[in-house]
Amino acid sequence: MQDARRVVLFLGDSLSAGYGLRADQAFPARIQARIDAAELPFRVVNAGVSGDTTAGGLRRLEWLLRQPVDTLVIQLGGNDMLRGLDLEAMRANLRAIAARVREADPDVAIALCGMQAPTNLGARYTRAYRESFEALAGELVAAYVPFLLEGVATRPALNQPDGIHPTAEGHEIVADNVWSVLEPLLRSRH
Repeated sequence: MQDARRVVLFLGDSLSAGYGLRADQAFPARIQARIDAAELPFRVVNAGVSGDTTAGGLRRLEWLLRQPVDTLVIQLGGNDMLRGLDLEAMRANLRAIAARVREADPDVAIALCGMQAPTNLGARYTRAYRESFEALAGELVAAYVPFLLEGVATRPALNQPDGIHPTAEGHEIVADNVWSVLEPLLRSRH
């Protein structure tokens, strides 16, 4: 039997993939639990791939769009920053992802998850990185999660030993951050 619920596609990296955790502990799965509790007619498709950059997400998009997508949650850019990739290239890739999705279906809703760079990368870079997401959210007319890891980043008890990837408890907080933006968006599309 085919699932008639509309798709909420999470295009992301190791944070969406739930690196180091069971799939049901990753924040997209926790979002599905919130969707189900709210009795909304959506199903989450988690397309998180550890290590992915915005360029990688763009390359994978054609394959992902073989299914109809109602809402796209873009959670990419962290690996671009960690690898020191050009910010203009990152922005261009994010623009291209949104354009390609809306070319497939102009009615797709988009939510963009912002990230922040660590302060050791310098004030100029950290500001430009953060502002890239803010500016793109407005430009793309996307719902915006200002900082995906709000309340989790730099808190050792909420992160795995690498200090980058949240624990299961950290993913619950990340899910709250995303749900605060995604819930009204999905309700408006119900």
